[in-house]
Amino acid sequence: MLKITNENFEVSFTSMGAELQSIFHKENQIEYLWDGNPAIWAKRSPVLFPVVGGLKDGTYQFNNKSFYLNRHGFARESLFSIEAQTKNSIVFTLETSEETLALYPFNFKFSVIYTIEENKLYVTYIVENKGIETMYFSVGAHPAFNVPLFPENEYTDYYLEFSAIENAGIYPIKEDGLISDKEIPYLNNSNKLALDKSLFHRDALIFKNLRSTSISILNNKNPHGLTLSFEGMPYMGIWSAKDANFVCIEPWCGLGDTESTNQQLIDKEGIVALEVGKDFKTSWNVSLF
Repeated sequence: MLKITNENFEVSFTSMGAELQSIFHKENQIEYLWDGNPAIWAKRSPVLFPVVGGLKDGTYQFNNKSFYLNRHGFARESLFSIEAQTKNSIVFTLETSEETLALYPFNFKFSVIYTIEENKLYVTYIVENKGIETMYFSVGAHPAFNVPLFPENEYTDYYLEFSAIENAGIYPIKEDGLISDKEIPYLNNSNKLALDKSLFHRDALIFKNLRSTSISILNNKNPHGLTLSFEGMPYMGIWSAKDANFVCIEPWCGLGDTESTNQQLIDKEGIVALEVGKDFKTSWNVSLF
């Protein structure tokens, strides 16, 4: 198991998917990350690239060709290389291969950088266009945090606190897996959302227009929790597997296909267009207490 550490944390990873495996707070003796129980949800913190969410019929169109791509893209199922590692940071990279070109016709380098400083874990994504034409992609995070953090607590002891007062609706995921074009009112002049497992019985809560740049997981029984900051990542998904003891706070640069999709990659809502020789950088971080 790959690890980085400082006086506060020990954080571990696997090269498969450059995925977080553990975020352990030494002083508090708290494991913050979901354990990946395969009977419930085998992932812990998948990296989403080159798409976020699902595609209509699992396919997209580019230059009059059709390509198949699994939900959330191939990065989470790809073996990354380790480009650099220090005591408190690690850099994973994924580059174009014959396997990726069959799914995604662009030459790229995708780097995932993890760094711990004091009480924060920083996660940075860098996408580089190594090809001869503009490339189109989405990138996002999917970390699952334990709720409750202590066995003596209940899921319903916890709540989400947004950094700004919100009047924001959600965009439901329909039975066919596509995101509805119609917004449903959800947060009404509020910055708190009480956690209950029933919130996620119909899949994720998807927000497009949050004013907040961070969301905290807090509880009513003790002072321990976390704050995830995502400035610069415009979309947010909040999700849990049905009746599971975790919640995912998912900052995204991109969205799954909506019901009005024409399946053209260049027209996809939230898609990032990156010119030849340029790079794209975005990040999120989590403070643990």
